[in-house]
Amino acid sequence: MIAVIDYGMGNLRSVQKALERVGLDARVTRSARDIADADGVVLPGVGAFRDCMNNLTELELIAPSKNAIASGKPFLGICLGLQVLFTVSEEFGRCEGLNVFAGRVVRFADDMQDPAAKSDDDPLLKVPHMGWNQIVKQQDPAALRGIGDGTYYYFVHSYYVAPEDKSIAATATDYGIEFVSSIARDNVFACQFHPEKSQEAGLKLLRNFGAMVGR
Repeated sequence: MIAVIDYGMGNLRSVQKALERVGLDARVTRSARDIADADGVVLPGVGAFRDCMNNLTELELIAPSKNAIASGKPFLGICLGLQVLFTVSEEFGRCEGLNVFAGRVVRFADDMQDPAAKSDDDPLLKVPHMGWNQIVKQQDPAALRGIGDGTYYYFVHSYYVAPEDKSIAATATDYGIEFVSSIARDNVFACQFHPEKSQEAGLKLLRNFGAMVGR
């Protein structure tokens, strides 16, 4: 069973349906017992970092989330579910995260130029970064097996993670700058992009996660 943590934000049903489509028993839950009993855990999310942390605190889901990671069971973070794994976010002022990984969550600059721009008069890149973009693998964790460099995934975000330990970067993506678009360490894989919105490439990643759970 895969527990999809419900903290009152994000596209929970879309994530659940995508997991079910690849044959997984996915349950949206805010029960600490369900999370503890699950074979794998997913922390999805769309929205503001501070609201996410407030909701996790009020619903008493911080300890169950961190305990799931510490237990060694496969853990997948998606979008905001990646960002809150880090120490602190700069979104709307400093806000502490779960501090599973050391690092910051920072905003794209408003004056980023497209690397393909032919002159300084070309339009600047828009923030948020929204739409399809490519990944370049920095390592080959189980969640990315069979997924090649240049694969397109769907992104919607204005902030990105800046890990202190560069070795946890699993993929990088270019959007004015090169940023870390997913991380992997031990039982944790977390991505800035949305596999549940990324068609076959996203389903492939979720199948890989299912294989991690089934090992």
